[in-house]
Amino acid sequence: MKYTFEICANSAESCVAAQEGGAHRVELCAGMPEGGTTPSLGEIKLARKLIDIKLHVIIRPRGGDFLYSPLELDIMEEDILAAKEAGADGVVFGCLTPDGELDIPAMKRLMEASKGLSVTFHRAFDYVKSPEDVMETLIEMGVNRILTSGQQPSAIKGAELLSALVKQAAGRIIIMPGCGVNESNISELASITGASEFHFSARENKESRMLLRNPALSMGGPVVIDEYVTSVTTPNRVRNTIKSLTDLE
Repeated sequence: MKYTFEICANSAESCVAAQEGGAHRVELCAGMPEGGTTPSLGEIKLARKLIDIKLHVIIRPRGGDFLYSPLELDIMEEDILAAKEAGADGVVFGCLTPDGELDIPAMKRLMEASKGLSVTFHRAFDYVKSPEDVMETLIEMGVNRILTSGQQPSAIKGAELLSALVKQAAGRIIIMPGCGVNESNISELASITGASEFHFSARENKESRMLLRNPALSMGGPVVIDEYVTSVTTPNRVRNTIKSLTDLE
C-alpha cells in the first residue's frame, strides 16, 4: 500500500523538519495546548516559502468546542481566503451544532470559500453523535478527508471505529487516523484500520536559550506550563515513524 504521512506542525521550523524527515504534507497550527488554532499569516507565508511539500492550514479561531458564532464564521472565512492567497494547498476545519450534528449552513459557507483547496474535516468529528452518518454528509459536501482518533483519547484506542469507517468510506473519502500516532504504534494501527494516511507530530522538547529566568512568573496566569521548553518536530522522529511502517512493506 502507498502511504501518505502528514505532520501536525506547530511552526514554520516544524514544517521544515517535516519535509526533511520525508513527510508528504503538513498541517500548520498555532495554539497546540488548545488542540490547534489558526496560525498567523506570517507563519503561513514563511512556511510556504520554506517547503515544497503540501501545506494545509487549520482554520480554528479559538480552542474549545466547535460551535461557532456568526462573528467567528466571518473570521474563519477570512482566514481561509488569506491562507489560499498565501499559497496553502488545503484547509482544515469543522463546524457542529449544539446537538453534535454537522452545522450544514456553516460547512457549506466554508466549503464555498475553500474552492480550489483540499479540505480536511478535523477532530470535531470525534465529538459528533453519529460518525457514520456525518461521514456520508461530508462525502456529499465534497470534503476530501477526515482527521479522527476514532472518538477515543488516541487513535490506537479508537482503532475499531477507524477500521469500520475506512471500510464504510470505500475510497470515497480518506479516513486519516491522528492523535498519539508514533513510532511504536503506527504499524499496528495501519494493520488494524487499513488506513493509508496518518497524522502525527513527531515532536521533541528543545531547551530555551534564556540564561536569566524567573520561575515565579507564568505568562498563562493560573495555567502553569514550562516556558523554558519548546516542543518542535524533528526530522529524525518523522523519519523513524515513517520507517517503522514502510520497512514492513
